[in-house]
Amino acid sequence: MSTHEPPTDRDGSPAPTGTDSPTRSAVVSAPGTAPDAEPHAGSRPGSDAGSGAGPDSGPGPGTGPTSGADADAHADPGTGEGDEDGSDGGDGGRRWSRDLLWIGAVCVVVLLLVNAFAVRPFAVPSGSMEGTLEPGDRVLVNQLAYAFGGHPRRGDVVVFDGIGSFLPYQDEPSGVKRLLTEAGLAPAGDTVYVKRVIGVGGDRITCCGTDGRLKVNGVPLDESAYLFPGDAPSAVPFDIVVPDGKLWVMGDHRSASRDSRDHLGEPGGGAVPEDKVIGRADWVLFPLGRATSLDRPAAFAAIEGTGGHGEQR
Repeated sequence: MSTHEPPTDRDGSPAPTGTDSPTRSAVVSAPGTAPDAEPHAGSRPGSDAGSGAGPDSGPGPGTGPTSGADADAHADPGTGEGDEDGSDGGDGGRRWSRDLLWIGAVCVVVLLLVNAFAVRPFAVPSGSMEGTLEPGDRVLVNQLAYAFGGHPRRGDVVVFDGIGSFLPYQDEPSGVKRLLTEAGLAPAGDTVYVKRVIGVGGDRITCCGTDGRLKVNGVPLDESAYLFPGDAPSAVPFDIVVPDGKLWVMGDHRSASRDSRDHLGEPGGGAVPEDKVIGRADWVLFPLGRATSLDRPAAFAAIEGTGGHGEQR
């Protein structure tokens, strides 16, 4: 292309300069039309400039008819750049499209990895956790909360797979379906629950004494911070010791929650194995007006050191 071509003629002679150089309008003249030229020094007054009449009126440098090749050689750099910009624009557009595809692919891979191993969103299906969680709330579950030797703690809101505890007779999903579910590419289904941990392995939980309060290792638990208004701690009396490696879980809306109390006579006694816990629900993300963190209630601090997870009573 002529964009970066130095200002010389095709035969290598220096391009005309000064007033003898062709103007832009001469370069773009129609084929066969000679551009206007300055009068030759030897031409007769009144004669047509550049007409070739007389021995002294030969065409001066740059004033003769311009061929197509010469016009290309004398083209203004700006006109050549327009062509190059057009081709570069197409290449640049294709490169930009490829970059966008790579960026999109990387984002999808990162999202899947985060969804599979770090945090996952879940929808709350029922009112069993009201008024902490409302039906339709989207919670973000921290899957790394217990990944490095940690254990669920009393007061944590956890999401878990109920197969083997709440659903003892249901078959485990196939390997492919389980992989897709863990990667967030398939819905969790109706085997996943969200409840609050009341007791951990080794805890003795009783309800309810003359004071109407639930006790963990003999310590009354103040549940006013999360218990649904008007609900009793439990309408079903019980006295259980949580097996090691398992959790006793209950909903905050006790009168509307099917939880560990409802599975006392089933295999596992209603306690949830720790290895079935998907993660800890740490945040409410949606609706935006309800966005908040789900902190552990301070009342559970009164039970610390009373037993559970190998603690001495």
